[in-house]
Amino acid sequence: MPGTVVVGTQWGDEGKAKLIDLLATRSDVVVRYQGGHNAGHTVVVDGEKFAFRLTPSGILSPHTKVIIGNGVVVDPSTLLAELDMLSAKGVDVSRLLLGGNAHLIMPYHPILDRLAEERRGALALGTTRNGIGPAYVDKVARDGIRVQDLVHPDRFRERLAAVLAEKNEILTKVHGVAALSFDDICAEYLDGHAPLLTPYIGDSVRAIHEALDAQQEVLFEGAQATFLDIDHGTYPFVTSSNPVAGQAAAGSGVGPRDLSRIIGIAKAYVTRVGAGPFPTELFDDVGSLLQERGHEFGTVTGRRRRCGWFDAVMARQAARLNSLTEVAVTKLDILDVLDEVKVCVAYDIGGERVTHVPGDLGLLERCVPIYETLPGWHADITAVRSLAQLPPNARRYLEFMGEVIGVPITFVGVGPGREQIIEQQMEMAS
Repeated sequence: MPGTVVVGTQWGDEGKAKLIDLLATRSDVVVRYQGGHNAGHTVVVDGEKFAFRLTPSGILSPHTKVIIGNGVVVDPSTLLAELDMLSAKGVDVSRLLLGGNAHLIMPYHPILDRLAEERRGALALGTTRNGIGPAYVDKVARDGIRVQDLVHPDRFRERLAAVLAEKNEILTKVHGVAALSFDDICAEYLDGHAPLLTPYIGDSVRAIHEALDAQQEVLFEGAQATFLDIDHGTYPFVTSSNPVAGQAAAGSGVGPRDLSRIIGIAKAYVTRVGAGPFPTELFDDVGSLLQERGHEFGTVTGRRRRCGWFDAVMARQAARLNSLTEVAVTKLDILDVLDEVKVCVAYDIGGERVTHVPGDLGLLERCVPIYETLPGWHADITAVRSLAQLPPNARRYLEFMGEVIGVPITFVGVGPGREQIIEQQMEMAS
């Protein structure tokens, strides 16, 4: 049975984990296909908040198997801490499979990440400094150390000895910081992490294909979002991997024909963490209100998120890049108190109306949003569970979003709880 992909359509923090949590109750397997512990997914269950950075959030569904695929870079300490947290809360973590082909984040990766950001100074990219980028660099340079190496100590030591010699040259001679100890890293990874992680390590590609061959429901979840994609995002203010739906195939080991349902997650407004262009960013009281009502702080970094109106130009581009079959809108309730809501339908670039996202970063930075203004609804929608119960103006806002994106809306989030969601396809204008 073809798989389902859930992908962010903005700059992340769209609320993917909540939808994944819902869909996981109907799925047999949930697969994380890229990124690392620089991404945070938050799920609220019965008033209790669960924050995930590596473990697929589908693990909260008791019958679901969860897999970390080969496209992920794994920090062992972070993963083990999450598993301990989940176990302490009564979650069965034995259902996790950690793909042996995934790459490890090593102690030198976050150091190099931090040093690179410090070197950039005012031009810093705003990375989480968790070593994600340097780990992917080593993967591409074929200097990476993989999860499977943890169960082969001699291979691990051989790989580490070759790589660490070069890394220590860079640390000491280029940056003037202390070298790292080969013995200390071996002790941490082989004596500390390996015994705890070995029970979870296996062949993730085979497991996924066995599930698909058995006609099971397989859900693929990514981290970050479309416009943080290394190839298709606002480069260089992007992440170090490909969050787009196409990466679900490469990052988990399936073919494109195994993916038929692509759900794009879009917040009812837009947020961004860190530097980079943001055409609809608000610097007024409305922007502050969205930040406060939406509790817009990064799950991983704690940094304040920049807030702005919904950008349909971006959403249409995301629909193309991901072949979206549908859209899930989250945090509609945050707009409840506004007199009016706006949607960016085009950009003005030097007097020219543009309806696509320019590929040139310089042009994107010059974009002035062109808005359509709709009336607000001034009603608390957090208890609403059907489209018919929504205030007419809230429904009209959703209808307009669907029209300008060109993709049907099938889910609407009206609060942080797992039950605060409307599942019903919006009718699109012909």
